[in-house]
Amino acid sequence: MNKLKRISNVFESAEVIPFDDSSRFILMSDVHRGDGSWADDFLKNQNLYFAALTYYYNENYTYIEIGDGDELWKNKRLSDIMYVHSNAFWLLSEFYNEGRLHLIFGNHDMIKSKNKFVKKNLCESYNEKEKKYVPLFEKIQVHEGLVLKHTVTNQKILLIHGHQVSFLDYELWRFSRFLVRYFWRPLELFGVNDPTSTAKNYAKKDAVELKLSEWVIREKHMLIAGHTHRPMFPEIGEPPYFNDGSSVHPRSITAIEIESGNITLVKWNVKTKDDGTLFIGREILAGPRKLSDYHNIE
Repeated sequence: MNKLKRISNVFESAEVIPFDDSSRFILMSDVHRGDGSWADDFLKNQNLYFAALTYYYNENYTYIEIGDGDELWKNKRLSDIMYVHSNAFWLLSEFYNEGRLHLIFGNHDMIKSKNKFVKKNLCESYNEKEKKYVPLFEKIQVHEGLVLKHTVTNQKILLIHGHQVSFLDYELWRFSRFLVRYFWRPLELFGVNDPTSTAKNYAKKDAVELKLSEWVIREKHMLIAGHTHRPMFPEIGEPPYFNDGSSVHPRSITAIEIESGNITLVKWNVKTKDDGTLFIGREILAGPRKLSDYHNIE
């Protein structure tokens, strides 16, 4: 199937989330929560992530995870990831219980596209203390894409991971998972990077971004993705393809906020006060810009 047609199919079949200028969304992707081992890329940024999510929970944001939330290529069992990062899953469950959590699957957690897997691993979890399964994200659905639709302007924003335009990461995801799990993961111990990874290959990043931008130009809709780990925030007049980056940057995580009818690219990292005290803080990388400025695409 044509790669652009594949994106259009996701757009046409996606669940629509109505919003207005009072709505607040925080969009993150490529968290890659792991099992706590040396191969867990998320481990070094787990405190940044928890601090950021706590802020967004307290500020009444809706959390939308745009794919690759869990590293299920390197790791076989989601339960191992939940055990190590139980604090993150507890906070995510607080979002969910208030109707403020939406999940999209990416290539590294493509297995979440299977309802059987979701029901077994996400709808409930095993409680070690109580020695029984308890509800986690009860009745949750994991989507391939979502559409935000403004109730006043009717502006539509497609949210997808972005792996749909990559042959290896979409059609051959099981083969790619096999290579990562049994070949590239052991080699990472010796400092060898996976050359097939979009996040670590600039040519693949460029190819993915080119295709996503091509869809935006052709269909004249705003699109927000992840996958490449490279934050993108276009200028007014440029094709409105945005990317929220990732939660596994060295010493920082990036995200996209939608709030008061504005869109903003932000970064969370460790900062230092004048007295030498360390703290986790938020800074703006780009924006805020009015969503309406990106509404009429030529």
